[in-house]
Amino acid sequence: MSELVDKSAQRARNVRLALILASVAAAFFVGFVVKIALLGKA
Repeated sequence: MSELVDKSAQRARNVRLALILASVAAAFFVGFVVKIALLGKA
């Protein structure tokens, strides 16, 4: 039973890490798009 709990806890940590990494990537992407929109294609 404890192995099942460990797996679900690991999955929860993996999902949390994935969301954090995706939000960081999205922030960089949004920043890049805003930079292009404001400064134009230099």
